[in-house]
Amino acid sequence: MEYLKTLLIVLLLMVLPSTAQSEILIQAAGDVMLGGRWEQQMAQDGYFHPFAKIAPELKKGDITLVNLEAPLTSRGKEFTDKKYRFRVKPQAAAALKKAGITTVTLANNHSMDYGPQGLLDTVQQLDKAGIGHVGGGENLAAARKAVVYNIRGTRVAVLGYSLTLPQEFWAGEKRAGTAPLLEKMVKDDIAAARKQAAIVLVAVHWGEEGTIRLREYQPRLARMMIDAGADAVIGHHPHILQGIERYKRGIICYSLGNFAFAQKSRIADRTLLLRLRFEGDKRTAELLPLSILHKEVGFQPTLLSGEKGAELMARLQKLPPANLKIRKEGERWLVDF
Repeated sequence: MEYLKTLLIVLLLMVLPSTAQSEILIQAAGDVMLGGRWEQQMAQDGYFHPFAKIAPELKKGDITLVNLEAPLTSRGKEFTDKKYRFRVKPQAAAALKKAGITTVTLANNHSMDYGPQGLLDTVQQLDKAGIGHVGGGENLAAARKAVVYNIRGTRVAVLGYSLTLPQEFWAGEKRAGTAPLLEKMVKDDIAAARKQAAIVLVAVHWGEEGTIRLREYQPRLARMMIDAGADAVIGHHPHILQGIERYKRGIICYSLGNFAFAQKSRIADRTLLLRLRFEGDKRTAELLPLSILHKEVGFQPTLLSGEKGAELMARLQKLPPANLKIRKEGERWLVDF
């Protein structure tokens, strides 16, 4: 009799719809740069080392997106007409995959630091590792192309664009580079993505480094993207956390700041792991507070809880445009959008 009861429960669980299965979980984090001045230490510790503490959280996402802030190459011609140039050994791609990162945006001001060869090597390494990529490629058509995922029957499209200099990094019809954030082009791409997918995410590289101030164009362009059909706009480039805004049925993160970044910055002290949950018509953003201050955590992003997590949420609500309402549910920080 007990056996029959157990069998009946198992059969019911098999046929009843699962809430966990119907929910789509998309995650986004900030800048990943594992080279530069501290690359020797990165290589010595292993490129997975920066992700060791946060990888269990990263792996929970159906999609986990970061901004890859350096080409994965040992080749290419260095672009010397700028102050900071980075590249990372190709084997770092395997560490990104191991950490749970599914997708990267290449639309930034470093993907072409070692020219077209460096960018194309990066694409090749990401393809080899099974990591999706947007915002950069062998020509403008490739750079503009969305990566589309089928998550348990729901299609999700991701796009990436850069509005940062040098302009020589922007792709052309027959020139490798990054996808430029040109208004009409972005509108067209989002509209095309909506025809393919139920959820559209746009990663953008923009704004001013090292400040919480938003440049005039950021809210205007972000809202344009939501109006065009995007569900979320995820910003990078300023290296520090900027504000979050709900707009209509979308959410805008103006900058997620640094994430796993080989730099001992004193102002890049906190960031977020953003979790976007889509279930039917319900959509919620969960904000996971992280410390990235080197003197606290080294090069390893680490979850914050208790008073320190609450302090970051209070700070976040004051960041421009300062209209964000965060609710607490147990130990979770949530925003409905």
